[in-house]
Amino acid sequence: MRKGLFFIVSCLVIGLIFTPCAWSKTKTIKIGINAPMTGDIPKVGEGSKFAAEMWLEDIKAAGGLEVGGKKYPVEVVIEDNESKAESAVKVNTKMITEDEVLFIVGPQSSKQAIPAGEVANNYKTPMISPWSTNPDTTKDRPFVFRGCFLDPFQGPVLANFIKEEFGFSKAAVLYDVASDYPKGLAEFFKEAWEKVNGPGSVVAFESFTTKDADFSSQLTKIIRSGAEVLFTPQYYNEVALIVQQAHELGWNKPIVGSDSWGSAETVELCGKDCYGLFFSTHYAAAGAKGATKAFIDRYNKKHGYVPDDVAALTWDALGLVKASIQSCGKITGNVEKDRQCIRDAMANIKEFDGITGKMTFTEDGDPIKCAVLVRISDKGEYEFYKSVCP
Repeated sequence: MRKGLFFIVSCLVIGLIFTPCAWSKTKTIKIGINAPMTGDIPKVGEGSKFAAEMWLEDIKAAGGLEVGGKKYPVEVVIEDNESKAESAVKVNTKMITEDEVLFIVGPQSSKQAIPAGEVANNYKTPMISPWSTNPDTTKDRPFVFRGCFLDPFQGPVLANFIKEEFGFSKAAVLYDVASDYPKGLAEFFKEAWEKVNGPGSVVAFESFTTKDADFSSQLTKIIRSGAEVLFTPQYYNEVALIVQQAHELGWNKPIVGSDSWGSAETVELCGKDCYGLFFSTHYAAAGAKGATKAFIDRYNKKHGYVPDDVAALTWDALGLVKASIQSCGKITGNVEKDRQCIRDAMANIKEFDGITGKMTFTEDGDPIKCAVLVRISDKGEYEFYKSVCP
């Protein structure tokens, strides 16, 4: 009798251990990071990784992520998209179907975020791109969000700033025609500039292709065009080449950039050629206060350099992920059900106070937030100049 009872009790215990209910109590919450650890912009991937690791440190220090009164262990799955669109798609597919992540942070740049976002939306897995400003990333994709302003906002911000700051009426643009982000922003800037200054006031609209390193032909045309200012929405690895080559050819007028200039590597590569130049971005490290300063100081102490906007935006994106998971209120262990709940909670977040500013999401998954105009000081620091809000 005792043996029979022992057998029954043992079976019940074993069965309980392997039921979904019991499994969910110890389930690990997995967050995916889709980032360019290698390829053209590895510094972007590094900032994403470092911010994610710091965020995870805080979660672990708190004993896990508390959801509905229970604490769950958290795992961050970091995958390299190699700065390639096809790799970003593969990474998202793997993290969704094999790793069973509940949320994906990244990709950062629009060239990877747009195709990867399609995968996330098709699999009904919430994704947030901290840095992608191209409208197509979130367009008609209810499961895809972003942590930054959009290029239809950034383009007019830059055009109006140049007009107000310098009073110029003739502009030139140099951009990578093969990359979604610079191509889209160049077009938004041109539209905004000509709306203010009239048709034909963009006197040179020059393009090149990814991995080009000699811009002398395009820059010569720009110099001969009579342009008073050059706008180039390129990544840090190209900015130095463009600015230095422009100066070598005799260009001595302002060069203005966009949020893709925000990497610490921009000044490292460009040096004094970039001192005094302006660009739009998401936050200014020099003179930061409060939680923003605390993040900068902690990051700098740990990694030996001031975090760029990518790291700051990734930190905010992960803060939004945490808030949405906690607002969902429960983890059932059913990954599809949990993803839907978290997505709905994310869409309903109001007034999130991040280190890159306050934000509230629109129905399209885009935050309403301000842009910051930064000046590169004579010390190579990114100094706050002014902010522009919607």
